[in-house]
Amino acid sequence: MPKLTIHDRKGNKVGTYNVEAADFASSINKQLLHDAVVMYQANQRQGSHKTKSRAEVAASTKKLYRQKGTGNARAGHRRSGIRRGGGHIFAIKPRDYSYSLPRKALQLATRMAIASKIEDDQLVVIDELSFDAPKTRDMVSILKHLNVQEDSLLVATDGYDVNVYKSGRNIDRVSVSPAAELNALNVLAARRLLVTKAALDALREKAAGNGKKVESSESAE
Repeated sequence: MPKLTIHDRKGNKVGTYNVEAADFASSINKQLLHDAVVMYQANQRQGSHKTKSRAEVAASTKKLYRQKGTGNARAGHRRSGIRRGGGHIFAIKPRDYSYSLPRKALQLATRMAIASKIEDDQLVVIDELSFDAPKTRDMVSILKHLNVQEDSLLVATDGYDVNVYKSGRNIDRVSVSPAAELNALNVLAARRLLVTKAALDALREKAAGNGKKVESSESAE
């Protein structure tokens, strides 16, 4: 079974973690991942776009000139969609782009995304990550020691930690999320995934299903 190195805050090896992609998904379905990502992106759209129809344009409804005898093509009023400043013929209206895939499909897509990070060696494990108070400088130092500061990064913690969140929110291309809120989009959008050991335990336990406990895969160095 592949072993991931567990690092401390200084980047030193303090143990190993036995985990493989199959612990999360037996195979990776790219079409399902694509469908899940498109759904999450569609759900983020505001859908507030709008253009005016000829009925909404502020202009006179008077006929521009008489129907016959001018030598020009016949014309109605200035609101016509074929005239400059007129309304759109097929006006765009606000709409809701959101939709939902089956819950189990989305859960499987999330596990596949995590499995892909393991397969591509893009998952980094840290023994613990906490701060007494928000300290962006300390977070930057940790990322440098772990050699993940050059890539876009998603930091996954076991639960919601406000100090970790505030320490990472001002760092470019770094986002922080509780393990329970990971989804296919935020996992795949980041180049690297940094997880605490407790968060990885929680993810494996959730992947096992039915709330079944899984044995710890940590081995001390």
